[in-house]
Amino acid sequence: MSIRRIESGPRMSQAVVHNGIAYLAGQVGAPGESVATQTTAVLAQIDRLLAEAGSDKSRILTATIWLADMADFAEMNSVWDVWVDKDSPPARATGEAKLATPDYRVEIIITAVCQ
Repeated sequence: MSIRRIESGPRMSQAVVHNGIAYLAGQVGAPGESVATQTTAVLAQIDRLLAEAGSDKSRILTATIWLADMADFAEMNSVWDVWVDKDSPPARATGEAKLATPDYRVEIIITAVCQ
């Protein structure tokens, strides 16, 4: 079975497609921006990577969302709720974690079926 890597670098790929499933790396927005701005940027990156993998947000199986501070949950959800496919919402978990730099406030990891 083939494995296709998307936007690969020496450390990681932004997405890996295997056996009809796209696994996206954790996506982050511009450091230092608001949670809403970072979430908007992350979701745009997810849309782009899913398209390259042959998928879209209606085919997302799972979403794992890490927030640097759970106090930002409502702000992140205000952007997520506009973006998410209302007819096909994924299974989702949201938690608080120390991210790679304090300037990152949200990171989203996606698994989706390819078409």
